[in-house]
Amino acid sequence: MFSIGNIQLGDKPLFLAPMEDITDPSFRYICKRLGANFMYTEFISSDGLIRNGRKSLQKLAIYDYERPMGIQLYGHIIESMTEAAKMAGQADPDLIDINFGCPVRKIATRGAGAGMLQNIPLMIEITAAVVKATTLPVTVKTRLGWDNDSKNIVEIAERLQDTGIKALTIHGRTRVQLYKGKADWTLIGEVKNNPRMHIPIIGNGDITDANSAKNAFDRYGVDGIMIGRAAVGRPWIFKEIRHYLDTGEYMPPLTLPEKVKLAREHFIRSLETKEGPRGIYEMRRHFSSYFKGLPNFKEIRLKLLTLLDVDEIHGLLDLIEDRYGEY
Repeated sequence: MFSIGNIQLGDKPLFLAPMEDITDPSFRYICKRLGANFMYTEFISSDGLIRNGRKSLQKLAIYDYERPMGIQLYGHIIESMTEAAKMAGQADPDLIDINFGCPVRKIATRGAGAGMLQNIPLMIEITAAVVKATTLPVTVKTRLGWDNDSKNIVEIAERLQDTGIKALTIHGRTRVQLYKGKADWTLIGEVKNNPRMHIPIIGNGDITDANSAKNAFDRYGVDGIMIGRAAVGRPWIFKEIRHYLDTGEYMPPLTLPEKVKLAREHFIRSLETKEGPRGIYEMRRHFSSYFKGLPNFKEIRLKLLTLLDVDEIHGLLDLIEDRYGEY
């Protein structure tokens, strides 16, 4: 049985990776309903939060049906991170997660996110300070190292564990790789099988289907797996994986009407949780992914990415179901 502190997550839990502008409350609602065992807010800038930035404060919103839920913070200044952790604790999450893995240039070049892999002493100092600043469980997400010459995750994992964190998520790429190339799970396995390690290890990277999920558990022994980009436009991946892990059989593919129903539900939720037209704007990346692979879809796809009238968008979803219902 998997647990993070007092949070019980059952056997072989599935985590939804925090993704900026993607894992908002509407998307989390769908993923939770389809089997995600644990989710996080989009990552929140510690500097933005302590300055009461509107966007940062909005990201703190947690709904009871999402639980257990974590708030993920990033930053490179100890005082900002500890103050942000205290503020995040007031939103009553189940844990605080520290992002030492985001490879995006504007984050990493400031020394935050995966940029912290170039300053391991500061990474450890920040983590220890956050653990001390909150009564909540603290977890960390990071990568194998900065580049191929510094894949030092085995040592980093031990040092992070010594700060008192309750779990560690490892993305199987370096910062330099970004999201290119193949994720290297051998080092994730080394961390998990290191006799010094006693906290849960969650593996992340290239989990795209039921087979890759089962392989991660069976071959590398991780306690949980985290799914990110593969869930975009395909939130039912959690249901597919859970079905395969539990039964050894593949779940029948979703029908087009089932996908339309999910997209509509996601859209309605987006309108309910966002102000003004943002509920439409931020659904566009999901709409185009939900229906990826449909033939002769270019014209409809363009409308999905440009329409601003709610009723017209619902009508377009009806049209997709009518036209491609047997696809």
